[in-house]
Amino acid sequence: MAKRIQFSRHGGPEVLDYQDFVPAEPGPQEVRVKNEAIGLNFIDTYYRSGLYPPPALPSGLGTEGAGVVDAVGSEVTGFRPGDRVAYATGPLGAYSEYHVLPAEHLVRLPDSISCEEAAAVMLKGLTVQYLLRQTYEVKAGDIILFHAAAGGVGSIACQWARALGAKLIGVVGSDEKAERARRLGAWATINRKTEDIRARMLELTEGCKCPVVYDSVGAATWDISIDCVAPRGLMVSFGNASGPVTGVNLGQLAQKGSLYVTRPVLAAYADTPERRQAMADELFGLMESGQIKVEICQRYALADAAQAHRSLAAGETMGSTILLP
Repeated sequence: MAKRIQFSRHGGPEVLDYQDFVPAEPGPQEVRVKNEAIGLNFIDTYYRSGLYPPPALPSGLGTEGAGVVDAVGSEVTGFRPGDRVAYATGPLGAYSEYHVLPAEHLVRLPDSISCEEAAAVMLKGLTVQYLLRQTYEVKAGDIILFHAAAGGVGSIACQWARALGAKLIGVVGSDEKAERARRLGAWATINRKTEDIRARMLELTEGCKCPVVYDSVGAATWDISIDCVAPRGLMVSFGNASGPVTGVNLGQLAQKGSLYVTRPVLAAYADTPERRQAMADELFGLMESGQIKVEICQRYALADAAQAHRSLAAGETMGSTILLP
């Protein structure tokens, strides 16, 4: 018998139940992982609320974790029991002591990276990899705007941008978060509660605006973000923290300077085992060199997942949050 988080209806954190279950045996191409740490991400709240419907109810939750291979299916050749692994994609159900998922979703974890670090960084780090290295290839000297720069994804983006020699303007919600973003590598910060984002951005860019804007907030900041993109620049909307962006006006993109817009997701970039491992290796290499440091600012017992969700939704968290079985 083991423990996991499950929900049978959509709603707030109160729908999350801490339950007993019998871990399933892996199928022919599957692996069972004994989780040592589990990542908490904003996308988890989308599945819980129903914004992103799970395949069926009741459902498990979470797609990120790290641990040790406990059992492998009959057709699995790349992993064996005892291997240290991490994952950021695959079926829901990572909020659990044991998680069964297709072997293709796993990446090998270097000895230098702990399971807690991996669970705290996999989804967020691979997200930053595709945002800064693939969706738009950030170059040295680029001035880029990044919303929620003190959060889990933003904290890594600040460091990765600095490693690339880029100038990241981090939009944050408090002076404390501004200080954190600058410490992690943000070139400048804008406190959205006390400063005018558009005006401050124009001042920082000397009126040139930014070739790319990264926005995970969604509906509440869409118009502001569009105004920060330079002519023929790229608007990257990669999250819905304030609600989804709907009814995009293509005429607005024309009026603002023939702008491009994209709504990327990790699964479209880490879409093969080879690409997924290569993305992870680049992330792990920056961690091993010290250019990216993972700050786990919150740790919760798996049983306290509902409280972790409340803190996340209230904007009370910084950096990464993990659940511990």
